[in-house]
Amino acid sequence: MNKRKKFVLVSFLLTFGLIGLQFIPLDRRYEAIIFFSCVSILLSVWALISDLKGVSWLTSMILPALYPASVGLFYFLLPVNVLFRTILLSLFGLGMYALLLTENIYAVAANRTIQLVRAAHAVSFLLTVITAIFLIGTVFGLRLSFWANGIMVALILWPLFIKGLWSATIQKSISAKVWLYSGVLAVVGGELTMFIGLLPMTPLVAAILITGYLYVTLGLMQQELQERLFSKTIQEYVWVGIIAFLAALLVTYR
Repeated sequence: MNKRKKFVLVSFLLTFGLIGLQFIPLDRRYEAIIFFSCVSILLSVWALISDLKGVSWLTSMILPALYPASVGLFYFLLPVNVLFRTILLSLFGLGMYALLLTENIYAVAANRTIQLVRAAHAVSFLLTVITAIFLIGTVFGLRLSFWANGIMVALILWPLFIKGLWSATIQKSISAKVWLYSGVLAVVGGELTMFIGLLPMTPLVAAILITGYLYVTLGLMQQELQERLFSKTIQEYVWVGIIAFLAALLVTYR
């Protein structure tokens, strides 16, 4: 079976697995999500194993672990509506297929130069943002203490930053700079989460703000690692952050 057929099969299997989650009792949903994420990792390894070498064993499994978990958690929050859930299932399956294609490109690019890396960057960045907003929204929805929110969000952001920053240059190892940037940005994100947790914001608005932070900082650091951090690029990302912040304030105080 060639790789594309494997990617299609894995996407279908995980989509059906997502359907199965709706039959899990609510008090067991977190155990089910962890199991679902582990199954996704195993299936992704099976689909990608011919190109997994060295650091790719780590970097290529971050989104296949977190993306299904994030959608699974969001799936539990949806109203019991056939249309909504059908749309989400379809988008999840397409996203999983695109994710596997992207991880295959990165795994190959870590060992030799290939085309389509720019397209892979765009898809990976989009799926990273989607994963972040679903996971962070779930954390805020748990209504935990502000410091627990901060720790959990930092732990979510850390692997996402590692993956995003490593993919900017796609080296055979994760550089010290990527480890440093990822750790610092995750900690700052956790501290920002603690501050936001003290404000009267809905989980969705809070998640949008933290995801906006991820979008801006990850985008800027990727450009810096690629030595393409120009003033115009900085302005574009800063404006996105300002718009997200103002929109969150508007929604909160209305």
